[in-house]
Amino acid sequence: MPFLNIKIAGAPLAPESIRRLQQQATSLMAVVLGKRAELTSVLVEEVPVAGWSVGGAPLTVAAHLDAKVTAGTNTAAEKARFIAEAHALLKTIAGPDLPIATYVVVDELPADAWGYDGLTQAHRASAGAATR
Repeated sequence: MPFLNIKIAGAPLAPESIRRLQQQATSLMAVVLGKRAELTSVLVEEVPVAGWSVGGAPLTVAAHLDAKVTAGTNTAAEKARFIAEAHALLKTIAGPDLPIATYVVVDELPADAWGYDGLTQAHRASAGAATR
C-alpha cells in the first residue's frame, strides 16, 4: 500500500505527462519494490518554480519523489534500484535541466503507524494480509 508524492516545478505538465508519471511510478513500485499496483496511490503536485532552489540558486525546473512504504518490506538493493529508476523517470518527464540535487526518498514507516481502509499495516500482517 505505498503512497507516492511527486512534486515537480517548471513548465506546466501536459495531462499525458502527469498520467505517465502516475502510471510509471506505480509500475516501479510493483516491479521493483513488489508492491500491489491496485493499492498504490500517486499524487503529482505541480509547484511554483520560484519556491525552489538548490545551493541557494534559483532553478528553471525541479522535482522530488517521496515514496512511503512499510518498514522492513524491501531490501537495500531494491530501494537502490527504485531510487535510480525513479530518478530516470523524473528526468525523462522534467528534462535534461533537472538538477543533480533531485531527491528520491523511500520513507519507511512502522507498520503500526499507517494503513488504509481503517486498518494499520500491522493489523493486516497479524491477520495474514500482505503488507508489501
